[in-house]
Amino acid sequence: MQEKVSGIVEHIVYRNEDNGYTVFSITAEGEELTCVGFLAEITEGSGIEAFGRYTEHISYGRQFKVEKYTFREPETKEAMETYLGSGAVKGIGKTLAARIVKLFGEDTLRILEEEPERLAEVKGISLRKAREIGAAAAGQADLRRAMMFLEGFGISLKMGVRIYKTYGEEIYTLLRENPYRLAEDIDGIGFLTADRIAVRAGISAESEYRVRSGILYALSLALQEGHVYLPESILTEKAETLLGVAPENIAHELEELIFEHRVTARRPEETESAGEAGGRRIYLSRYYYLELNAARKLLDLACTMDTDPAEDEAVLERIFKESGLALEEEQKSAVLSAASHGVLILTGGPGTGKTTTMGAMIRFFERRGLTVLLAAPTGRAAKRMTETTGRDASTIHRLLEISSGTDEEIDRVRFERNEENPLEADVIIIDEMSMVDIFLFHALLMAVSPGTRLILVGDVDQLPSVGPGSVLRDILSSGVFPAVSLNRIFRQAGSSDIVVNAHKINAGEQIALTNDSRDFFFLRRNDTNRIISNAIELIRDKLPAYVKAEPFDIQVLTPMRKGPLGAVRLNAILQNYLNPPSPKKEEKIAGDRTFRVGDKVMQTKNNYQIPWEVRGRYGIRRDEGCGIFNGDMGIVRSIDDFGKTIEIEFDEGRIVDYPLSEIEDLEHAYAVTIHKSQGSEYPAVILPLLSGPPMLMTRNLLYTAVTRARSAVVILGDEETVRGMIRNESELRRYTSLGERIRELCAEEW
Repeated sequence: MQEKVSGIVEHIVYRNEDNGYTVFSITAEGEELTCVGFLAEITEGSGIEAFGRYTEHISYGRQFKVEKYTFREPETKEAMETYLGSGAVKGIGKTLAARIVKLFGEDTLRILEEEPERLAEVKGISLRKAREIGAAAAGQADLRRAMMFLEGFGISLKMGVRIYKTYGEEIYTLLRENPYRLAEDIDGIGFLTADRIAVRAGISAESEYRVRSGILYALSLALQEGHVYLPESILTEKAETLLGVAPENIAHELEELIFEHRVTARRPEETESAGEAGGRRIYLSRYYYLELNAARKLLDLACTMDTDPAEDEAVLERIFKESGLALEEEQKSAVLSAASHGVLILTGGPGTGKTTTMGAMIRFFERRGLTVLLAAPTGRAAKRMTETTGRDASTIHRLLEISSGTDEEIDRVRFERNEENPLEADVIIIDEMSMVDIFLFHALLMAVSPGTRLILVGDVDQLPSVGPGSVLRDILSSGVFPAVSLNRIFRQAGSSDIVVNAHKINAGEQIALTNDSRDFFFLRRNDTNRIISNAIELIRDKLPAYVKAEPFDIQVLTPMRKGPLGAVRLNAILQNYLNPPSPKKEEKIAGDRTFRVGDKVMQTKNNYQIPWEVRGRYGIRRDEGCGIFNGDMGIVRSIDDFGKTIEIEFDEGRIVDYPLSEIEDLEHAYAVTIHKSQGSEYPAVILPLLSGPPMLMTRNLLYTAVTRARSAVVILGDEETVRGMIRNESELRRYTSLGERIRELCAEEW
């Protein structure tokens, strides 16, 4: 139930001009009260009538959370002077405010709105300045009117500020005619929100704007599931379910979208349509061209290098003698193939020598006087690449020098390294390629000049990227580029049950589920609460010493987000035991979550703009940059409620002063989904596997989870669940076509 407070705005403590989030104090019934909320405007001295609820803040005590409000204009001369002197109206400061109120008294606000030219009667105000002040005052009146209008459509204060900043006075026409533009233009407003607004605006369910927006929304949901396109029959079915309109309406508006080049339709080749619903393939146009341009660029790079095979072998032999390095024939073939080709794919599972082969490649190219750049999709993968090769590696985003944009604003994402400013290297090696989606891969290719060798390394049996595309698999399936697959498990790796069992799982072979191994343990548990209590005991007491790591580094991986053993519930419980509340720890409540100093957290959405820095001794900045990405993990170092920031140290020592207004992009990471763990390696992994939907409990999900561990895997759960996952070789199909684009272009060239 909403409560109401009324009073005079005394002081604005904090205000975020981008989204209107404000902390301010008012005097209500003779007492000072702190209020927080999203307000389109606020000025000291004005009266406010606010509706909302009282909350209790851990550090600042009782506060009033504003959910709805109206301003009352100042009524006394003193209040008017405070109001104008606060900077509420552009062009008026404290001194000028005093002169204006002294001359016009209680008629001041009417003069501002109705006869602003009369301000020229005040000493120090010219007629031109009087008109400018009048225009500023009118603008404020327009803003107040707009917010009241938007409120009538059920639009929150926070979103209302963003809408008005985007459209200005155009909002009145737009919301009555085509509110679906909101979903296209404003990050954070999706189709469903726009649809609710449209219902209030009386827009027909069969409106062309609604149907087109629904089609685009269905395609954008497909992107979130990893698809680059949808077969037309599946798209029509999804749009029909979403919109509740006839298929012929969808077909008509789809043709209009194709005509406007907002979507692209292609018919698949006969060989590509097996097992796929009939009809055309429908892409959001920018993703069709991402695949097409990536295919073209790959083929541009795939030249045969002018090398002397005998000399290459001689260089490799000298490296063997000097370093004591020994390579199998497959590995040696990979190095020599990398020397003679512009593009090479190197694949293999754990323990098959990918890292050793990469190291040999690096030494070989350096011996030939070539510059080599190393990169991986995530900070953790880049760090591991650095540790295993002894050479500096960076994230792909950092390699490309990200400059701006957000995940939803793909057309506005900018990399400083591109076709006009390519990477300066003779050889570029990218590890963990299974994680790379089509957008990032396209950006990488645009920054690689013909003549540069590109070596793509990964495990094709890992889960595909979180983002759209199946890049590594598609390139391999094209059959166009040289590829070396490492299959032999080396003796040292073969002594690890983690490696051996990973390969058995990948081959569909059952594994020994016992507690006899040195690094692979199965503890039979059939009770959810017992599984959780055992996991806490392992993290806190048993595993740290066994794997020589901190509890923070031991990771719980789960197949799902929801459910009794899902990441959401596990995080709530694990936080309480591993980082309990303390008077010495600041914390911030965000909905049903509490973030506390010492918490392990993960970024859930790409944020290309947020700045970070790396600090050395005495807090001196050693490095800086922009961008924190989906899956990056860190620890909460401090919370500044007054400054509205939370300091988080992410991988590679990157420290971010994270705005509390964007806290919804963070979640706890004591437990994470297996999909989110891609590219990471942990000293020990705990897998709670009791039950789950068949579509999630698959072989390659288990394979990915097991291969995340370096020194120990502990499975807590049901034996038949594990065996069922090994038998379940099904994978959710991804609708992607990079391989097809490569073959098409290759055929055209020949």
